[in-house]
Amino acid sequence: MTTRRELEHCRAELTALPSGWDSWEALMRLAMEEAAKAEELGEVPVGAVLVTPDGEILARGHNRTITDNDPTAHAEILALRDAAATMRNYRVENAVLVVTLEPCMMCTGAMVHARVRGIVYGTTDPKTGVLASQMEALELPFQNHAIWHMGGVLAQECAAQLSAFFRKRREEHKLRKSDTAPC
Repeated sequence: MTTRRELEHCRAELTALPSGWDSWEALMRLAMEEAAKAEELGEVPVGAVLVTPDGEILARGHNRTITDNDPTAHAEILALRDAAATMRNYRVENAVLVVTLEPCMMCTGAMVHARVRGIVYGTTDPKTGVLASQMEALELPFQNHAIWHMGGVLAQECAAQLSAFFRKRREEHKLRKSDTAPC
């Protein structure tokens, strides 16, 4: 478990790029590939990868809430579940979660309980993001595990992926609505 004091004292070490990766952007591109899988399912395109300090991709996930009829099936949660099952431990200490969209309260809470080392996200979520947008959930005084976070990695590309999805969804909704309108 990382304390706030350790986080402040050892920030450079804790936030180091995983071995074998030349940038956080390269890891974010993997998360964006996962987001594309969600979109293919008709899900909101959010993707996540969980990476160890030695550069191993521990788990991947993409939104499946509609597909699985599960309100908790966010990309981050699914990646954490997969990693925990692989490791046979609910704690995934020292791993960094890379996700295309700023996490919500549920996902952030799960990451605290899983003891991830850090969170790297693409674009902010002005409606439900809790790392910077709506609040700073990781700064709440009762959190028993400190997690560093960094946003804005490939932010424009991640935002464009989401915007294109919602634009297409609105257009499809308009078409359905016009098809059922009385003559």
